[in-house]
Amino acid sequence: MQFDRELDVKGLNCPLPILRTKKALAEMNSGQVLHVLATDPGSVKDFQAFARQTGNELVSSTENGNVFEYYLKRK
Repeated sequence: MQFDRELDVKGLNCPLPILRTKKALAEMNSGQVLHVLATDPGSVKDFQAFARQTGNELVSSTENGNVFEYYLKRK
């Protein structure tokens, strides 16, 4: 999937992945896609809730071994 920016939050635990994602999205333009790499298993539910609450679209969420990948489209 194509993305405009990548954010590596591997090794960080809640709430840091969400906080860093929120900051990164704020610096992006509407419609741009942010690719996030995380290792916190709790981030799956966190990113789903974050997308619902902020109106940003969670385009894709996958797990590859210990790494969770998220693609968020800025509203």
